[in-house]
Amino acid sequence: MRREFFSARSAKKPRMNNLAEAFFALHRRGHPFIIPNAWDPASALVFERAGFAAIATSSAASAWALGYADGERVNTDELFASFARIVRVARVPVSGDIEAGFGISTEAAVRSAERAIEVGLVGVNLEDYDPRAKDVIPLEAHVARIAAIKARAAALGARLFVNGRTDLLLYELGPEESRVERTIERLRAYAAAGADGVFAPGTDDAVEIERIAAAVDAPFNVLAGPGTPPLAELARLGVARVSIGGAGMRRALGALTDAAEELYEHGTFGFMRERTISYGEFNAMFVEREPK
Repeated sequence: MRREFFSARSAKKPRMNNLAEAFFALHRRGHPFIIPNAWDPASALVFERAGFAAIATSSAASAWALGYADGERVNTDELFASFARIVRVARVPVSGDIEAGFGISTEAAVRSAERAIEVGLVGVNLEDYDPRAKDVIPLEAHVARIAAIKARAAALGARLFVNGRTDLLLYELGPEESRVERTIERLRAYAAAGADGVFAPGTDDAVEIERIAAAVDAPFNVLAGPGTPPLAELARLGVARVSIGGAGMRRALGALTDAAEELYEHGTFGFMRERTISYGEFNAMFVEREPK
């Protein structure tokens, strides 16, 4: 079965390599691009249609769409099948959030990366937060995981962009006064291990963002929030990539909540006058992406 998988991947390898090259080229310090986070083919097409050059997935939004909580609780067979559906319809590079690799061992992380390659992803986020221990994975262990993934991707002839992520800031782990310093230590180690980019969600502070971006010799990714500086300012701070995480899905569900409340509480249909994509327009996009 695995031989069939990799044989099928080899058949589409030129397209994947072209997408991978385009994805790597997007990452330039001081020239940030926004990579929106989709959770299914429909949301991916909305973002692609808007003009974005690449799409990522959101672990939270993907899990919720499949009926699971975030935090490595999702059924991984269902998750990677959902990634495959996004890749099938997308014409731009797609990077997948594989959380901590669905197991903290090096073997688990490498297997998740293999599955990402199998379904056509050109990048992965690999975080160092273990949701079972509610703490970060030891530094040396996560460094080994990143190095092993890069080695396995190279052995398979795949260009896989590994975004090494630390969650010290996001989960406010350890002493506050040393949190940025320890974040930099980890991101430097991840870059030295072969990570193609680094990611530290959890700060909107311009001083902290600039300090981290300047200290690490790899493209720096931030997670946008309501207080995040605008893109022009992030460029000055040295950022290379901006994610939105599960915010897109939460915003969509906010609009759906408004519609649900109107339907239930008032029995009226005014929400249909709000901006929507027509049935014919959206259906035609999927017809265009059907396998030939």
